[in-house]
Amino acid sequence: MSSIIPRIAITPGEPAGIGPDITLQLAQKTIPAYLVAFADPDLLAQRAVQLGLSIQLQILHPPLSKKEQLNLHQPGHLNVIPISLLQPVKCGQLNPANAPYVLETLQQACQACTDNHFDALVTAPIHKGVINEAGIPFSGHTEFLAAQTGTHQVVMMLATPKLRVALVTTHLPLSQISAAITPTRLETVIRILYHNLQKKWLLNDPIILVCGLNPHAGEGGHLGNEEILTIIPTLNQLRAEGMHLIGPVSADTAFTPTSLSGIDAVLTMYHDQGLPVLKQRHFGEAVNITLGLPIIRTSVDHGTAIELAGTGRASSHSLYYAIQTALEMIKAYKNHALSH
Repeated sequence: MSSIIPRIAITPGEPAGIGPDITLQLAQKTIPAYLVAFADPDLLAQRAVQLGLSIQLQILHPPLSKKEQLNLHQPGHLNVIPISLLQPVKCGQLNPANAPYVLETLQQACQACTDNHFDALVTAPIHKGVINEAGIPFSGHTEFLAAQTGTHQVVMMLATPKLRVALVTTHLPLSQISAAITPTRLETVIRILYHNLQKKWLLNDPIILVCGLNPHAGEGGHLGNEEILTIIPTLNQLRAEGMHLIGPVSADTAFTPTSLSGIDAVLTMYHDQGLPVLKQRHFGEAVNITLGLPIIRTSVDHGTAIELAGTGRASSHSLYYAIQTALEMIKAYKNHALSH
């Protein structure tokens, strides 16, 4: 993007959850960017009244004018590209009829980023179950955005200021994980992670700690052979190219202070191998990042919390951190481009 002011697209996610709440709370803050929410403006206005928040909505219609694109965000204001709900929303009451609306906000925001109208996409939480109940196969933001951008392989990573955890597999049943960890997939994931640590965090020689799949990283083949057949040969191949990879290590000790000393990222084999540790330590302070996309995408580290919708008790801290992380990634990306 050529604009000096970073431009960020926001999707508020599940309309019956806390996504609209935290988006409105975020709009009360001072943020050095141009923010645009892809949402139903009536939903945002009604939720603001329910929360007792003052908000002035500016309705935009693409393409955005240069004047609008250069406006810094002002607290209490929010630019909105309108997308209509299919049915009225009640806080805390999921409605499959509005699932197409949720996906439409994502599709339009993603396309606007792909078309270079925005520097980054920041997403509030969605509810996978209600989308599937609507008869739409859906496994998550990560997979949806990969399909929308035609990206064969992406990497899900959650990050805090002190810890980054990436995944080889994402939203799969445990029974399918072993078969999904192929040499090609593992190699591709590591390359994406390594490249992004260099490009978007400006780490010249990132150090990645890789967990094994099995207890004790397979115990030399006595507790599983995925390490011997797939993980170790792949790591050795990439080490020969100069990548700094440690492992495979036993996941039960991977997150001790000693193991993490000097590590830039931990690569785990599946969703619940690494994320419970990160969320136990930093829940509400982490950001979900999709690596490998042609766009920058960050998100919150929590779900829709429908029981908190409209109560004013939801925290926008993780969404704010997702915005801050997106801004840091935009800056690093531009610096990387200028230096090459």
